[in-house]
Amino acid sequence: MTRLEAILEQMQQPETTLAESVKLYAEAASLMDYCNGTLEKATLQLDEIDAQRAPRPDAAH
Repeated sequence: MTRLEAILEQMQQPETTLAESVKLYAEAASLMDYCNGTLEKATLQLDEIDAQRAPRPDAAH
């Protein structure tokens, strides 16, 4: 997140050229893909943990 914020700040600077902005955009897109993938994996792990903790219908008696 820190790097994404730095990229945004740099892109907003008037002295940043169009070519630099395009490179920064590409880097930001790559970082966002990485973050989304990591978040998706974590969500799946949490879902698995929740499923393991859920009571089974046949174990109620």
